[in-house]
Amino acid sequence: MDITSIKTLGQLKKSGYKSRSVKEEVRENLIKKLKNKETTFPGILGYEDSVIPDTERALLSRHNILFLGLRGQAKTRMARQMTQLLDEWVPYVAGSEINDDPFSPISKFARNLVATKGDDTPISWLHRSERYGEKLATPDVSVADLIGDIDPIKAANLRLNFADEEVIQLRHHTQKQPRHLRHQRDPRPPRRAYRSPCSTSSKKETSRSGDSS
Repeated sequence: MDITSIKTLGQLKKSGYKSRSVKEEVRENLIKKLKNKETTFPGILGYEDSVIPDTERALLSRHNILFLGLRGQAKTRMARQMTQLLDEWVPYVAGSEINDDPFSPISKFARNLVATKGDDTPISWLHRSERYGEKLATPDVSVADLIGDIDPIKAANLRLNFADEEVIQLRHHTQKQPRHLRHQRDPRPPRRAYRSPCSTSSKKETSRSGDSS
């Protein structure tokens, strides 16, 4: 599919594109890699008969995954490599702060735009490298730090009630790190609690997954 020629919702519909959940994307792309006998987690050594097969089964089963282990056991590296199992490009409503799915918009901006322009709604494309973000989980992190908070100035300027979704100032965590920081070690002190060497656990979830790790 030539994404450069698809710039509106109508063109996207004609192309036959079908949106999928993140878990479906990961599952189907992992199946392709396994069929082609490609390495699913390149550069990860020593886990070929333990952690990697367990992780693959969890992804194929659409489970959520939690890695437990001491520092230096490739937990973060494996999580980052999972982004390679996403579709390379996905469409979103142009101008949307949360990259709304054109077929299932959830923000007020995107819903209004699709309702107004219909098949002429402008579409942009998002690369998989921009769909992943990291947030250091410290005790002072709140929900507002993760998704955003009410902006009273924005509410006053737009003369909107605080309950209106348009007054939320969204947080974005998909910015790429500078190259010299991408492989820098975690600055946090080592944990005192012992965990078994990179054990994995997963649980079934029926709801659709979100785009962050």
